Amino acid sequence: MVNQTIAAKFRTFSNSLRCPLCKESLKLVQYKSLLCSNRHTYDISKHGYVNMLNHSAKSRYSKTLYKAREKIIMESELFDPLHDKISTVIHDYFTNSSTPSLMLDAGCGEGSHLKKILENSRVGTMTGVGVDISKAGIEQAAKNYKDEIWLVGDLARSPLADQSFNMILNLFSPSNYKEFKRILSSKGLIIKAVPRTGHLKEMRNSLYGSNEKNLYKNDEIVSLFRKHFTLTDTIHVTDERKMDESKLPYLAQMSPLSWDSNQAAIHSFISRNSSHVTLDADILIGINK
Repeated sequence: MVNQTIAAKFRTFSNSLRCPLCKESLKLVQYKSLLCSNRHTYDISKHGYVNMLNHSAKSRYSKTLYKAREKIIMESELFDPLHDKISTVIHDYFTNSSTPSLMLDAGCGEGSHLKKILENSRVGTMTGVGVDISKAGIEQAAKNYKDEIWLVGDLARSPLADQSFNMILNLFSPSNYKEFKRILSSKGLIIKAVPRTGHLKEMRNSLYGSNEKNLYKNDEIVSLFRKHFTLTDTIHVTDERKMDESKLPYLAQMSPLSWDSNQAAIHSFISRNSSHVTLDADILIGINK
């Protein structure tokens, strides 16, 4: 049986949704499903999320990866400087707003970044919504974080209504700017975090050495962002943290950097003498044109 509190949350939020198949609006029926006028139905799961994906999606993002990601984001301080900067921007932008607002985390994974940023930004009128194509990630998010709204969905065919969000968060994740512009309200805020050259350089050096995969630049990503949104600020965040050595295996497990690496290289990283890890990112602040 679906928790009625969760169902009521989806009833309130249903105006911001649309059917990904026919693009018609959705309404809550019998406190258990979202239904459009063409009878396409999306059930609320027992864990409190809705799967709105209408095709199979293969992914290398596993339950193990998401559990490791949650461990690093919530229990280490590696991403704290990033969260603090983003939360300050959100607080300053929305602090005088008395009307309810919606924040979308596009490509939210297991939801830990969204949860941290919502807590830190202290905007009482803000509701967080996480969308990801990975059912494993969304299910974990829904189990852990009950205050937010969680959807399994394809950002290329998003289940979200036109101009229904006041802000979009997109952290270290691919973007679909056509959909972002459709979903985001006029003059709405978008915040995108992209890695810089030094991001997780300790892991990159262990896994790739002098390989070209170790040479990363974000110039093209920044340029594409500017084409679609008015870039109002770029915040550079660089920080080196001494991480508990017991957390290094989780860091390796959570990162796609390790997917194509051999076990010897991964072992070299997690067993090294130094446990210092570098966060190096650009935070792009934009307004919908």
